[in-house]
Amino acid sequence: MTPPHLLSIAGTDPSGGAGQMADIKTFSALGGFGTSVITAVLAQNTQGVQQVLPMPIELIEQQLHSVFSDITIDAVKIGMVADRATAVTLRRAIEHYRPRYVVLDPVMVAKSGDTLVDSAGIAAVRDVLVPIADVITPNLPEAAALLDCPLPASLDDMQQLLPALSALGPSAILLKGGHLDAPHSADLLYHNGAIEQLDAPRIDTRNLHGSGCTLASAITALLPQRASLSAAVHEAKHYMTRALEESSRLNVGKGNGPAHHFWQWW
Repeated sequence: MTPPHLLSIAGTDPSGGAGQMADIKTFSALGGFGTSVITAVLAQNTQGVQQVLPMPIELIEQQLHSVFSDITIDAVKIGMVADRATAVTLRRAIEHYRPRYVVLDPVMVAKSGDTLVDSAGIAAVRDVLVPIADVITPNLPEAAALLDCPLPASLDDMQQLLPALSALGPSAILLKGGHLDAPHSADLLYHNGAIEQLDAPRIDTRNLHGSGCTLASAITALLPQRASLSAAVHEAKHYMTRALEESSRLNVGKGNGPAHHFWQWW
């Protein structure tokens, strides 16, 4: 069976735990062939983000053409998008080449707390990219930023946000509840007007660097390989939980370490 061809559109992370590096590792761990388009080069490690350099639009366009014109892409994962020009460029390419699945992780703030995207960038992601996504995977601060509303404080608050997020245009939403103060990590999958709750034990770890990237790329890898969106999201959630459980084996960095993307193998 031919592995699905997957594309990560994201920023870099030289420490290897987040962004495009996390995406490619996750694609590989879950049986996909990873390709990449870099939107920004970051100086970043487990302790924070030191510098961000967005790629020139012409180079992003050429990268997109290089990949799409040569390789049939089954699913795309979009991560960091710094400005409207980048968002418009990505939308134009996706509408032209029409990959089967598009997963959007609206990255705005790194786990270290460093802001990656300003208000104009948030508006660009909301207005340009969210409407063409098959799945968006915001955490609670990202959902609040997309809707310009207060941060949800409970599972009921999360449920109240789902119709408004859906009105932005995505086909499905995975609203992640990791920021809630609760013994379990509850995410809500919203699709075709129905809500499905995904529960997992809350892992006592600080190794959360790149966890959002990893979950979104796991969904991207599994969508072409599973019979339904629900099945792909459930398996991605399990993969992410196990990657956090095994993360202490890596001992990477002095800050928020990465998840263990290859926990199944070593």
